[in-house]
Amino acid sequence: MAPLSSQSYVFDPRPSYPLVSTVKRYWKPSSPFLEDNDALTLIFAHGTGFHKEQWEPTVEDLFSLIEKRGGLKIREVWSIDASNHGDAAILNEEVLQWGYEETFRWEEYARSIHALLMGLGTGVDVDFTSRCLVGIGHSMGAVSLLLSLTFNPRPTFESLILVELMTMNQEHSRGPGTFLSSASGSRRDTWPSKEEAYATMKGRKAWQVWDDRVLRLFVEHGLRSLPTMDYPDQVNGVTLKCSRKQEIACYRDSLGISRAYRGMAHFVKLLPIHLIYGAIDDILPPEIKDDIINNACGGIENLASVSRVEGGGHLVVQMNPTGLAEKIWAALTSSKTTAQARL
Repeated sequence: MAPLSSQSYVFDPRPSYPLVSTVKRYWKPSSPFLEDNDALTLIFAHGTGFHKEQWEPTVEDLFSLIEKRGGLKIREVWSIDASNHGDAAILNEEVLQWGYEETFRWEEYARSIHALLMGLGTGVDVDFTSRCLVGIGHSMGAVSLLLSLTFNPRPTFESLILVELMTMNQEHSRGPGTFLSSASGSRRDTWPSKEEAYATMKGRKAWQVWDDRVLRLFVEHGLRSLPTMDYPDQVNGVTLKCSRKQEIACYRDSLGISRAYRGMAHFVKLLPIHLIYGAIDDILPPEIKDDIINNACGGIENLASVSRVEGGGHLVVQMNPTGLAEKIWAALTSSKTTAQARL
């Protein structure tokens, strides 16, 4: 398949909202659907600690599947950084120092998504309200897509595909966040160079299970040059764009998790929702996944589909983007997504 074209944007909702967004558009130049109002526009949201480019291998593999199998019209793809992640974290660095360091609410990501899709700012001259939108989110990004539905006017999603949805009931809510905060706080976050960062990560078990394309994108787009406001005295080397402080601040938000859980019974009535989980039950154990389906959603019959990706755990986007693309393709071509986009 020929490479996808891409273009980066900065979306600025100020003064109504203080944090800017960085977004990236992907499209196939030879596509006959670039002006097709019935073709799908996919909106991707990432998990905590990652960035918009982490989705690129999944998107590329999805387009390859469509090229081989047909049956689906994709107009273009957009991926958006949370405002304390990726390129947005650099642009918002000073603002994030006050009010966002203790806890970064996932609703902030939802607000950025909502502002972009409803045109509440400048920098992206696209009327998303006239598009056939499907939201695809991972972990925190999946919750943020749900929470974007709570703002008015409501984004016009045709359906949502939620990957390893990071929500759970009150009984289970402290475990994963505490574990992830602890792991983030003790993890290395500076390296002499991007090349050495890649070599170090590639040699560690935690990263060896990642698809190499995703790891290289993490190093290329997830790291920035020193110094930073967190490390003002280190003038050489690289560190994380999403700082350790900001990653931990995201893990401290229990409100987003609880609002998503309590709202699921309502959300599944608003639009078709597909759940995709990794087949490896690591961060989210089986009882949490079963509880979401059976209790929060009121039963599997209220969901458009539920599927699992072999060879993937909670970080399925990083571990098996090819397998994930298969499940996303299946969700997009199902009878419960949108009929207009199917050929």
